[in-house]
Amino acid sequence: MSGNTIGTLFAVTNFGESHGPAIGCVIDGCPPGLALSEADIQADLDRRRPGTSRHVTQRQEPDQVEILSGVYEGRTTGTPIALLIRNTDQRSKDYAAIAQSFRPGHADYTYWHKYGVRDPRGGGRSSARLTAPTVAAGAVARKWLAERYGTVLRGCMTQIGDIAIPFEGWEHVPHNPFFAPVADVSALEDYMDALRRAGDSCGARIRVQATRVPVGLGEPLFDKLDADIAHALMGLNAVKGVEIGAGFASVAQRGTTHGDSLSPEGFLSNNAGGILGGISTGQDIEASIAIKPTSSIISPRQSIDIHGQPAEVVTKGRHDPCVGIRATPIAEALLALVVMDHALRQRAQCGDVRQDVPPIPAVPRTPGSL
Repeated sequence: MSGNTIGTLFAVTNFGESHGPAIGCVIDGCPPGLALSEADIQADLDRRRPGTSRHVTQRQEPDQVEILSGVYEGRTTGTPIALLIRNTDQRSKDYAAIAQSFRPGHADYTYWHKYGVRDPRGGGRSSARLTAPTVAAGAVARKWLAERYGTVLRGCMTQIGDIAIPFEGWEHVPHNPFFAPVADVSALEDYMDALRRAGDSCGARIRVQATRVPVGLGEPLFDKLDADIAHALMGLNAVKGVEIGAGFASVAQRGTTHGDSLSPEGFLSNNAGGILGGISTGQDIEASIAIKPTSSIISPRQSIDIHGQPAEVVTKGRHDPCVGIRATPIAEALLALVVMDHALRQRAQCGDVRQDVPPIPAVPRTPGSL
């Protein structure tokens, strides 16, 4: 099965299944000498972990990461780093009823036809459970970028279902289960409680940002930084759309306003999302993703079985009524992996390039604006 590795110089290969004994990843290309412990990784895994509120799946997984290789006496050696996360709370019997049929909106149908076999337990390889190793690898990239450039990665939820969430401040994000940038999330909690009682699900919109990114990252024409960011974010389960900067709002903008004017003090706006011609400008990298409603719901739906006969599907088990609730740390990790890979590629190809004029700074803006 191909397609399990992301990155060129900082390459991460993801392995495992939702109900297998363990999941994990192998990171190849991490520079040597980075101080790294399991605690450095665990903090991000805890943010993504299931069972942390009544609004997400109640599968109880500690998601304790184990470093199996690539670290000696607390520092990376430059050799592959193997990370392992054991599965401890599988309930495979919950999926017996759908082993012979296909859940609408899920990958069951396509996996069956592509491989001729599928693991129905928790979705197998197509499960969002496989995002945990991505978050673990992203934590390694995040630490190296922070120490090298002072790069900060953060994200928040900007919409859940049909409820738009205003931006009040980044300081609110760590203090609620939605990663919402608002002080009061009671309306979001009421919305999710009603959704769960109805046996239904909803989608979400997530914003992710990287600040203090060096100028020059990105490889035109076909490995543009924004193209690789979009590629990575589309690899996240349930993502159906990616925007960079102003995104689809660019359609309604005029050239007189969309193009980010420059001054000796810096860029005056950031409609480009920190990327021009596929190369980072030094401004904040801004992206957002659209996440579809969860496919596994208890409401009966029309489908077919593996013999092509009509079937009614009811998916029991422990599922997120909105997978977007836990998506913010994953989107941050994916952005970190792409920026890390391109930082190493830039260092390898253009590390000796020098400019007489230093890069212009980004003009400070209000936190919620582009």
